[in-house]
Amino acid sequence: MVDTLDFTEKPTVLVVDDTPDNLSLMAGLLKDLYKVKVANNGEKAISIVRSDSPPDLILLDILMPGLSGYEVCQTLKADPATRAIPIIFLTAMTATEEEKKGLELGAADFITKPVNPPIVLARVATQLQVSAAADFLKDQNHYLESEIQRRGRELAAIQDVTILAMASLAETRDNDTGNHIRRTQHYVKLLAEHLQTHPRFRLFLSECTIDMLFKSAPLHDIGKVGIPDRILLKPGRFEPHEFDIMKTHCQLGRNSIQHAEDRLGMKVDFLKFAKEIAYGHHEKWDGSGYPQGLAEDGIPVSARLMALADVYDALISRRVYKQGMPHEEAVRIIREGRGSHFDPDIADAFLELAEQFRATSKRYADSDKDLPSGALILEAAPG
Repeated sequence: MVDTLDFTEKPTVLVVDDTPDNLSLMAGLLKDLYKVKVANNGEKAISIVRSDSPPDLILLDILMPGLSGYEVCQTLKADPATRAIPIIFLTAMTATEEEKKGLELGAADFITKPVNPPIVLARVATQLQVSAAADFLKDQNHYLESEIQRRGRELAAIQDVTILAMASLAETRDNDTGNHIRRTQHYVKLLAEHLQTHPRFRLFLSECTIDMLFKSAPLHDIGKVGIPDRILLKPGRFEPHEFDIMKTHCQLGRNSIQHAEDRLGMKVDFLKFAKEIAYGHHEKWDGSGYPQGLAEDGIPVSARLMALADVYDALISRRVYKQGMPHEEAVRIIREGRGSHFDPDIADAFLELAEQFRATSKRYADSDKDLPSGALILEAAPG
C-alpha cells in the first residue's frame, strides 16, 4: 500500500553556511515552520544528510572553506540515497554563470543574499511541496507496479487452475491418471529445454514458449470428454469403427479450445499451442498418423514434442487392459520409431534424456489407488 503522508509533522531543513550570523538568521526565519538543522561546513553537511535522519531540504551556501557548496551538491546528487533531496543555493554570488552552474549540478533553486524573508519562505515551501508530490507519485507508481505484478500472478494462477481443471475433466472419463498429465507435461519440458540450442529449434523454443508448452501440455487429451464411455473405457483393443470414433478426440479437443477462445473474443498465445497439441499429437513423422496425415516439419513442433512424451508414457504405464512396459523396452521402441513415428532430432533428444525420463516417471508414479477399478484384479489373474 502507499504510505499515508503525514502533513502534521514539520519537514526538516538543513542550513549550511560557514558564517554563524547567517546560520542564526536562517534558523530564526525557519524555526516556526520547520525543524532546523545547521552545519558550518560541507563535510558536516554531507554527514548529516547521510545520517539516519536526513533533511527534507537543504539551503546551501556556495563559498565555504573546505568543500564548496558546488562540491557538496555534486556529491549528494551522485549518491542515489541522497540525490532526491532538493537543494536551494543561498549565496551572495549573483552572476548568471554561477546560477546556471548550480542548476546544472542539480539544484532546485538559487537565492541571492541579502535574502528577502518572504521569498525564502515561499521558495522553501514550493520545493518541499514539489518534493512531497514526487515522493507520493513514486510511492504510487511502486504500489501500482506491485498491484500489476500481483494481478499478473493471480491471472497466471487462474490460468493454471483452469487448464488443470479442464485436463482433470478429461482424466475423470479416461483410463489415464492425473499423474499421466504431470509426467507428460514434464517430459515435454525436458525435451524442449534440451533442444533450446538446437539449430532447428532455437528460434522457436524461447523461455516464454517453453513455459506456454508446459502450460498447454495437460490439454492434449481434452477431446476425450466427447468420446462415448463404451469406447473410451473399453478394456481391450478397439474394433476398426470404434478406433475411428476414438480418433475424433483430436478434433474434438482442438474445437473445444477454439470455442473457448472464440467466446473470450481474443487470441491467447498458450491456447495456440494447446490447439496444436490436442489436434496434432497423434501425427507421425512419416505421415502415417492422424487426423490429417501431416508429415515431417508440417507437424507443429509442439505436437511433435507431445507425440513422443505421450507414447513413452503410454508404453511404461499400466492400465486396466495392460501391464506397464519396462523403461528399457520403451526406449528401444522409440529408438526404432526415430524417423518414422518421431522427429529424428526429438527422438535423439529423448535418447540422451532417457534416464531423466525414467526419473520423472518415478517421481510422478501411479499408486494402486490411482488406477481405474479392475486394474489390480487383472494383474492378479492367472496368465
